[in-house]
Amino acid sequence: MRRSAGILVYRRANGSPEVLLVHPGGPFWARKDAGAWTIPKGELQPGEAPLDCARREFAEETGHAIDGTFVALPAVRQAGGKEVYAFAVESDFDPEALASNTFALEWPPRSGRFEQFPEVDRAQWFTLNEAAHKINAAQRAWLAHIEQLVAIPPM
Repeated sequence: MRRSAGILVYRRANGSPEVLLVHPGGPFWARKDAGAWTIPKGELQPGEAPLDCARREFAEETGHAIDGTFVALPAVRQAGGKEVYAFAVESDFDPEALASNTFALEWPPRSGRFEQFPEVDRAQWFTLNEAAHKINAAQRAWLAHIEQLVAIPPM
């Protein structure tokens, strides 16, 4: 079974929670919006701890390291069967500062030409209501946990 781990960043904006989601890059995702957004995440390497993977993937997909108090969220299984571990952390991030790594893809298909595409083409803050429409359906369950975390006053 394929397993991934990622980080769900949240902040308190005027008393309401917002979450940071990223949009996958590449031609397959270019025209997809609702249900296409996700947390920054990636596949676990053999022997790698989920939080270590999540932090590595956040850095690779956003260009920035993240620290804080990480709260483990329940794992979810996406439609393709992948199990995803997630960690919530309160932090801030400027979507304009996004600097994603890239991947090579034969494009157009069977053309013999390979192009580089960003793994993540944009990042954006969403209210929980907005995020519920944008996020991958399996990941939607995490939004209720963010609502609970925001109810706890910041330290």
